[in-house]
Amino acid sequence: MKSTIGALPSIKATVESLGFRRMNQTRDLPDNPAVRGMLKAVDFLVAVEGQPYLRPKRSKYKIWRSRSNKKHQRGK
Repeated sequence: MKSTIGALPSIKATVESLGFRRMNQTRDLPDNPAVRGMLKAVDFLVAVEGQPYLRPKRSKYKIWRSRSNKKHQRGK
């Protein structure tokens, strides 16, 4: 459902080991504890049939910072 661009290398490796190469690709995987654990680790990227895909929510506690204006001051 989501791309692995910008994800940690361990997350990318997990998605690749599940057999996903492209977005919106489907796979039939065995139902065993190893596969369930890998799916749980990347549940914010993939959707499992029979379970609704819940989009990750934004952090409530993110501190929004104003942009720096150093770049504009340099040109003067």
